[in-house]
Parts: sequence; C-alpha cells; structure tokens
Amino acid sequence: MFYDREKELALLRTFVESEPNTIFFIYGPINSGKTTLLMEFSRRLSEDFVPFYINLRWHAISSPSDFLNILFSIHRGKKDVVKAIVEDLPGIIHGIPVPKALLREVIGNHENAFSYIIETLKKIRKSGKIPILILDELQKVEDLKINGPLLYELFNLLVGLTKELHLAHVFTITSDSLFIEKVYSEAMLHGRAEFFLVDDFDEDTAREFLEELGFKGEEIELVIRHFGGKPSYLTLASLHKDNLEEWCRGELDTRENWIKFKLNDLKRENGIIYREVIRILKSFMDSEFIKIEDVSPGIRWLVKQNILFLDPKKGILRPQGRLELLAIRRIVG
Repeated sequence: MFYDREKELALLRTFVESEPNTIFFIYGPINSGKTTLLMEFSRRLSEDFVPFYINLRWHAISSPSDFLNILFSIHRGKKDVVKAIVEDLPGIIHGIPVPKALLREVIGNHENAFSYIIETLKKIRKSGKIPILILDELQKVEDLKINGPLLYELFNLLVGLTKELHLAHVFTITSDSLFIEKVYSEAMLHGRAEFFLVDDFDEDTAREFLEELGFKGEEIELVIRHFGGKPSYLTLASLHKDNLEEWCRGELDTRENWIKFKLNDLKRENGIIYREVIRILKSFMDSEFIKIEDVSPGIRWLVKQNILFLDPKKGILRPQGRLELLAIRRIVG
C-alpha cells in the first residue's frame, strides 16, 4: 500500500527532469518501502519516459549467465523492438525486450548483452523518449565474476549510460547496507553516483497512515510504540485489529528470541566478535543511533543479520526499526 511519499516523489521527478548524468542508489532499512516508492514513481511518469524494471530479488543468481537471463525479456511480436517499446508497451517494462532470434546471441556473453542495451537505449532516445533503468536488489550480483568482478563491469556500463552517453536515468535499489557502504567507498563512482535514503515514516506520518487504516487513539500509540514508522508492520497491523495488543507483544517476543538465537550461535563460533557485538548493542540502551568511523567485524555481523542498519552517508549505525530497538534493550538491559 502506497502512502504519502510526496517529498520523495518530488525529488525523483527533479532527478529525471535533468539530463541523465548520475547513478542513483536508493537505500534504506529493510521494508521501508523503497521498491513501492520506485514503482509508484514509474507509474506516475509521463509518456515521455520509458521505465525498465529489472527485479533480481526472487531469482537464484549463481552465475553471470543467470544475471544476463534476468536482464532481458523475449519480444515475440513482428514489429521492430524499439518501435514496439515506444508505441505499444505501456507503463513499466519488465526486462529489456530482445527478439527471440537474437536472444541466444545477446545473452551469450556480457559484452554482447551490454552492447545490445546501449544500442537499444540509443534508439529509444532517438525516438524522443527517455529511458529509465531500475535494478532492484543489485547486491545479488556482488560476488559474480567475469575475468574479474561482474559488478565493476556493470558499474562501467551504468556510468557509460549516465555520465558519458547521457542515454538513460539509472536507479538501483538495495536493503543491504553493507553493499551500500562498499559502493559508497568505491573510488570509481565518486562524482558519478548519488545516494538517496528511503527511510521509515516519521511518527506524525505513521499516525496519519494508521488513521487512514481505521486505527484510533490508544491503538495508534500501541502500534507506533512497537513498530515506529515501519510501513510493512503498519499495514500488517490492520489485519490484527481484533487482537492487536497480543499480536504486537508476539512480534516483539519473536524478534527478541530470533536475535538471542543468533547471538548464541555467534558466541559458540567466535567469542571475540560476540563480546564486541554485546558492547555495540549496549550502546543503544540510552540512544537510538551511534556515530561510527569504521565497519568493525562486530558491526559487519550485526548489519549482515539485519539487526542494525548502517547509513554510510551519515556515518551512523542504528537498529533496523523500532522492533529491533526494543528487542535489543530487552536482551542487554
């Protein structure tokens, strides 16, 4: 369910109204509504734009060929691909269309695939339309290699599409803040990338959203006390109005127990990192975030487990949401 992201939508519109020049990395805590925002943004675009959405989230990607297969979709019509894209395909296009006869050649290697993308986007621009490329959960290709990391080959392509050729606007989406930290530190992207935080709702917006869902007074405060402005939990709460307090307590108990299990596993595997992790968690007893200057092994473990969220742009570390903050304080309090 989409709700009140007008400020973010306005910023995204500003980005695409200028010449393509930058890769935009959309990041934020888990379940903060990043994909929902980009989908709503794409639906609201004028006919001057052609948005391509590549969803890596639900695919098993163990090789470069897996990734190339996901990038493209088969065009079965008789009309020229670009003409079909510009004239016939409405709204968001899932995958970059390729004629069936060319598919094997295009996905045969990454150079053919990337060349096809560039030539197709050039033709779309020549038609007067502006392509937008959205890559969701880009971190899933982080460990793939083609004579070196595939990710760097992909970054070179995306820099070419934006900074050098000005062919397309590029947005990538990720909830993996370790990946964003790595990208943020990447020298080859300095001056070529922008980082756009999509956070949970603030409390005022969360209250308004819950009112829209039919909640009142103490119900609203109960939900916010447990989940803050996490959009996914606010929406889920509407399914549990009849046993709201019991459900809220149950979600907190479940999250607390899950974190305890993970901590116990870590304690058995690596006592040194475990002790560091406990020290970090105790920092949140009287604060909702801490400033950091380095990603230590303990921080890396907590972020990888989606217990904490790392914002490299602001240099802060905080729980993924209100639920995690409450669970942490129960565990180390």
